[in-house]
Order: sequence, then structure tokens, then C-alpha cells
Amino acid sequence: MKAFMDDQFLLSNDTSVKLYEQFAKPMPIIDYHCHLDPQAIYEDKTFANLTEVWLYGDHYKWRAMRANGVEEHFVTGGEGVSDYDRFVAYAKTVPMLVGNPLYHWSHLELRRLFGIDEMINENNAPIIWEKANERLQQEGFSPRGLIRSSNVRVVCTTDDPADSLQYHLKLKKEQNLGFQVRPTFRPDKALEINRATFYPWLMRLEESCGFEVNQYSLLLKALRDRVQFFHVADCLLSDHALDKVMYAEATMEQATEIYAKALRGEVVTVEEEAIYKTYTLTYLASLYVEFGWTMQLHIKAHRNNNTAMFNKLGADTGFDSINDGPLAEPLVKLLDGIEKGSGLPRTILYSLNAADNEVLATIMGSFQGGGIPGKIQLGSAWWFNDTIDGMQAQLKSLANMGVLGRFVGMLTDSRSFLSYPRHEYFRRVLCNLLGDWVESGQLPEDMELLQTVIEGICYRNAEEYFHFGSEQ
Repeated sequence: MKAFMDDQFLLSNDTSVKLYEQFAKPMPIIDYHCHLDPQAIYEDKTFANLTEVWLYGDHYKWRAMRANGVEEHFVTGGEGVSDYDRFVAYAKTVPMLVGNPLYHWSHLELRRLFGIDEMINENNAPIIWEKANERLQQEGFSPRGLIRSSNVRVVCTTDDPADSLQYHLKLKKEQNLGFQVRPTFRPDKALEINRATFYPWLMRLEESCGFEVNQYSLLLKALRDRVQFFHVADCLLSDHALDKVMYAEATMEQATEIYAKALRGEVVTVEEEAIYKTYTLTYLASLYVEFGWTMQLHIKAHRNNNTAMFNKLGADTGFDSINDGPLAEPLVKLLDGIEKGSGLPRTILYSLNAADNEVLATIMGSFQGGGIPGKIQLGSAWWFNDTIDGMQAQLKSLANMGVLGRFVGMLTDSRSFLSYPRHEYFRRVLCNLLGDWVESGQLPEDMELLQTVIEGICYRNAEEYFHFGSEQ
């Protein structure tokens, strides 16, 4: 029997161990999609205790705690509830999470970042709390220290077009930071014309641009100005949450009238919303081509399911799920429409519904080209798919339908500075899969080939694909 999370954790044979230890483990990390706070990185804030760095804002853990019967004031905080109380509530939850990646991630984070080997449970909660809090006061446990100690070379945050990027610009000026912090352009609010956030967001955009956006042509000008501003701040990626992929034949004249209708406070129909979104996203894609950016499409999240809790806590608090519904036809039409216009930028397709893996893997094969290796990517197993089974399924779908050796690899998609062991988790799954193929005779024991593939997926492919370069 193997010991829990020993050196061979998730590695089932000697070849897998060799691949991980020699090729995957030493590679730096490029975290090209996350939700870290650039202000916290710039100010290099100190964390008061383990709960602050581990549980604040982590809706993965919050969701698990609720399912374990933890009352809400111990989950998200409430009057009279201490951070220690919240930590103990999570420590009680962890033993019930057998089979859930949180069980592994939580132990990995304590072991790799804090050197704490105790099993997480109610009995060990006091000693874990004491050890972790002692280490948090030591040098190297600030955001910058955690990024450096995790061997991270690039961090790409998620930023609204109206954001000032003041902390990115300050970080860019630092000479010896040791890693890059780049913004990612996330213009969801520009597309969601039917949401209550649309008009207030336009006011923010006007403040950022310095002119009114009372016409659709001015909105497009403002978006272009913000893309150019983000580019100066070293942005090389955009990101879109397409919870439902929409497509309609669209003209500038139609989009202009629909935008004016929305500004008048009139109801925009679903058909009009599709026209507006198609034209606007197609325009944005043309900017991404012009500036040499990568476009990410995150598809099929069903968000804010619990209205009462959304009204109480807001978005991204653990009340989302996987969506279903049509994908292939509207996505193909959208990509084809963009390709017929400006041409597609480098594009990464993610679906929160794992049933879409083969659909995406075959769709992307229809739009490869331009001499760019892996121009269209099947995105890594995302959110609810960020599990052993989900990662294996994504890797196998890409291998079966595409070119696995050009995959740009893992990301954390996290709000926590403790999430980097997830890259280790992924790398172990990857090496175990390839090791199994070698052991079963499906791959040759060609270490030069395997090194190229593994180092590429873990680091080098992303470095080349996004044009990050090896130095800041």
C-alpha cells in the first residue's frame, strides 16, 4: 500500500515517476488565467492568518462547507464569528471530501507551501492553525514571496476594460520583481446588453475614456482605446464568459439601432441581443488580431442559480453550475464569421460541460492554420472539470482529436495565492497518462520525445504561444 500523497502520488508506474521528476517537476509555471488581485501583489500585503489567505473569497471551499452542513456565517463570515471558527469549520469539512480535488489540493497547499504534514481534521485544527500562522509572519509568505517560491514566471489577472490598471503599471516599472504580472482584457459587461450592470458599466467606461459613449460607434471607439491602453500595460490576452453562445447575421446599422434602443431603456429582444453580441464580439476579435492577442472563450457556466443568495452575497460565491444546450452550430457560425472577416486570433475554447470536449476538439480542427502551432486550443479542464477524471478526459480528447504536444497546459483560475500546487496536480496526471501509454506499448520509450512533449505542455508551449518570452 502506498502512503498518502507520497513522492509517487498519482504516479502509477516507474515511467510516470521518471517523467514527472525529470521533466515536469522542474519546469516554471505560467498562470495565464487567474483572478488574483494586482493591488495585493503590488502592495505585497501580509496575511493576518490562515483563513484570510485560504478561505476568503474561495467559493470552491465555501460550496463544500455548505454541502457539509456548515452554517453560512461560518462560511462567508458573520458577526461574532472569528477567522479561527471559520477555519475549524473547514477543517471539519475536509475529511468528508474524499474523492474531491479539494481534499488533495488542501493537503498539497499545506505541505508544499507551509511544510505542514498533518492531516486536516478537527483534531489537528489547532496545531495546523498555529503552525500556518507562524509561517505567515515569516519572510516569503506575502503574495510576491508565494509567487516566487512557487516558481511562477507569469501571472495574468482578469481585468475589466474600465479598470485603471494602476497597479499593473506600477508593477511594470519594478526592475527586480522576478515575474511578470499582466492584465487580461475581460469585456463581458460590454456584451451583456440585457443585464442590469450594462448602463452603470457604461458610466465607468466613459470615465476611463474621457468621452461619452452615447452612440454605438463611440462604444467601439472606446473599446479600441481600452485595448490599446491594455496593450501598453503588457496585455496579450482577452477573455470572454460566453455562458450561452449566440450568433446572428449582423450589420453595423443593426447593432447601432439595438444599442440606441438599450440606451433609451427599451427592451432588447433575444434576437436583437444575438445581433448585438455577434457584431461586437466580431469587432473585438479583429482588434485581438491587430494587436497579436489570444482570445479565450469560457463557455457554458450557469451562473447565480440561487437568487436569494445572489442578492445577499453577489456573484462568484459558490452558486453556479454547469450549463447545457446547443453549442456546435452557434459556435461554428461565430468562429466562421470572424474568420471570414479579420481572421481568427489565436483562440482557446473552454467548456464547463465535459460532454463538449470532443465537440470543441473537432470544431477547433476546422480553424487551425496560418503556420501557428496549436492556433486554436482546447482549453484545460476548467472549474468543475478540474479533477483527475476531468483532466484525463480533456487530455485524451485533445490527443484523440488534435495535437496534444502543442497544448498550452494548466492554469489556476483562482483567487488564492496558495493555488499553485494545482499545477503540480495537473503535471502528475499528465505524466501518469503518458507513462501508462509507454508502459502499455502505446508510446515508445523515447525520452527525448517525451521530454519535448511534457516540457512543452508544462511551460514552453505557453511561453511561445502567448509571446511572453523567458525574461521580464
